[in-house]
Amino acid sequence: MLYLLLIVVTLGLGLGTQALINAQYRKWDKVYSHAGLTGAEAARRMLDSHGLYDVPISITTGKLSDNFDPRRNCLNLSQSVYGSYSVASIAIACHEAGHAVQHNLGYTPIKVRTAIFPVVNFASNAWIVVLLIGIAMNLMDMVWVAVGLYALVVLFQLVTLPVELNASNRAMTYISDSLAMSVDQEKGARSVLTAAALTYVAAALASLLQLLYLVARAEN
Repeated sequence: MLYLLLIVVTLGLGLGTQALINAQYRKWDKVYSHAGLTGAEAARRMLDSHGLYDVPISITTGKLSDNFDPRRNCLNLSQSVYGSYSVASIAIACHEAGHAVQHNLGYTPIKVRTAIFPVVNFASNAWIVVLLIGIAMNLMDMVWVAVGLYALVVLFQLVTLPVELNASNRAMTYISDSLAMSVDQEKGARSVLTAAALTYVAAALASLLQLLYLVARAEN
């Protein structure tokens, strides 16, 4: 019953935050920005303002698939963001540019996230297998190993929160200081970024609840 409740809460958090970001994106994707820039142009200006002239901006496939790739030192914007003049597109593009700035400045949380990523990538795939084997063979040591692996996944998600929030703050600071957007449009950009941040908060909270459940089961 407790696990069923956990599933319901997790699904509720995920679906609720996803619906929120989709609603905010649709609303502000219809509003033409007074800045008169596309998402790519706004990101380019933000990168250049921080001396990141060597960071290229390319188009990637998928909806809201925008990201900064630190391995290639490249900003990837989805087609709908890259060439759009909307408030939503500028907010998203500048957010990703914020990640490039973090990487350039050696922002501590992003350095920690990058450092633990290989281990977390393994842990995210291995923990459930180790847990099932431990339960099937009644080996509590293996169950606790699985819990430890999952704890690394949760740690990664918790470290991701300040990374995403800081990137959004950098984006909003640049938008407010350097782009000719109205107060209402700035609020719209912040709404889009806040909704996006809540998806990370929801994912971290759901994972933390899952971890607490696993710990409770392992102790019984």
